[in-house]
Amino acid sequence: MMRLPPWARSGRVILGLSLVLIVVLCALFAPWLAPNDPNRQDLLGTLMPPAWAPGGSASWPLGTDSLGRCILSRLIYGARVALTVAVIASTGAMVLGALLAYAAGYLGGWVDWLIGRIVDIWLSFPPVILALILMVGLGSGIQNVILAIILVDWTRFCRVLRAEVMVVSQRDYVAAARLLGFSHMRTVIREVAPATFPLLITLLALEMGIAVVVEAILSFVGMSVGSDTPAWGQMIADARQTVYQAPWNVIFPVGAIFVVVFAFNILGDGLRRTLDARLTQTERS
Repeated sequence: MMRLPPWARSGRVILGLSLVLIVVLCALFAPWLAPNDPNRQDLLGTLMPPAWAPGGSASWPLGTDSLGRCILSRLIYGARVALTVAVIASTGAMVLGALLAYAAGYLGGWVDWLIGRIVDIWLSFPPVILALILMVGLGSGIQNVILAIILVDWTRFCRVLRAEVMVVSQRDYVAAARLLGFSHMRTVIREVAPATFPLLITLLALEMGIAVVVEAILSFVGMSVGSDTPAWGQMIADARQTVYQAPWNVIFPVGAIFVVVFAFNILGDGLRRTLDARLTQTERS
């Protein structure tokens, strides 16, 4: 009987991966899953309650917004924007931050000092404010949202990963690799990087959740996608004026953001616990 790897037996990983998979399927198959056109307006059916509430209709399972648009359809299509930003922006921030972290932590000296000062200066700006400033200069659009998140959040990877790289670089097997004549690049790729992989995976999963929140904030203030593209932050902004008459217009997109961020966080935590040998040994003892 084939034995499953440790991460596949973790309850946290299974729960987080299941939730992420559901959201991914919603994003990929949105045209088939959405019951209505997300941009079609029905001005005679505005602010309709969910189907299970008095006055609700099965045609609008989660009700309609102030323009008569289907909330469920907009939530499903909004998953596309959230996941696109989460995957691309987080991966870009990880690559940039990891490269600088490996250079600073492994080489040390003036390289570490220079990169450390850049990180300190960058971290002196509040991340959301810096993202808003960048968006003002770059202009609205999902590609600029992705670029802004990369330029702001690479420091999250660099600061945390640098400390781990410095610890790993002092281990005996890394020193042995140097004595055998391995180049710096080969030593980092074959000896240092694998030891820091669990931490990198955790940071990536956490960053995906952060990217979803940042995109929601930027779409809330109108700096992300256009008005013809459904986004969760945009849905919250549209529901502000009618929050007391139709609170579900706010509850559902906020709930979607919460579920996605929770899924990425618990997935990252589960992978960290199962992939990090030190944590595994501590739990067994």
